[in-house]
Amino acid sequence: MKKDKPKYKQIIDAAIVVIAENGYHQSQVSKIAKQAGVADGTIYLYFKNKEDILISVFEEKMEMFADNLKPIVLENISASEKLFKMIKNHFTVLADNHHLATVTQLELRQSNLALRLKINAILKNYLILLDSIIKEGIENGEFEKTMDIRLARQMVFGTIDETTTTWVMNEHKYDLVDLTSKVHRLLLNGVKV
Repeated sequence: MKKDKPKYKQIIDAAIVVIAENGYHQSQVSKIAKQAGVADGTIYLYFKNKEDILISVFEEKMEMFADNLKPIVLENISASEKLFKMIKNHFTVLADNHHLATVTQLELRQSNLALRLKINAILKNYLILLDSIIKEGIENGEFEKTMDIRLARQMVFGTIDETTTTWVMNEHKYDLVDLTSKVHRLLLNGVKV
């Protein structure tokens, strides 16, 4: 599997920097190779093309979001607390990597339909975990019983996503993680009984 090969992560991390600094369309494979410290041809041992690199970046990093969320979902705490930890984790991961935040919030939005469909498929695992938090909150009486789970998911993820995009557009001028409590409170007002 290509993920196990030594230069895979090196290329992924380099791609994040290059795409964040130059934009996806101006990010030639040669720039990514230079940033990664590998020969241009080495990139093609791991990826078919630039689009494959972008999909792999998103796959790798969304997998990290989901992997961070799995233990939170299993914790013996309220659904409301799980939601808080999810928001905080999401904000922390992106606040700790401004290049990744730029790629996920801006560069992935400009993609063609085929690319967007692949990205949506990757995002699905993360959203399934969010759904489980919402379902748990409904079942234990914390959240509104008649709530539409799909709509609640869109509201929660959309708010987290838009808050992050605004932070990126404002060039990280404030602390994103500091917004966790405010975003959590706002979302709870939308889902609570």
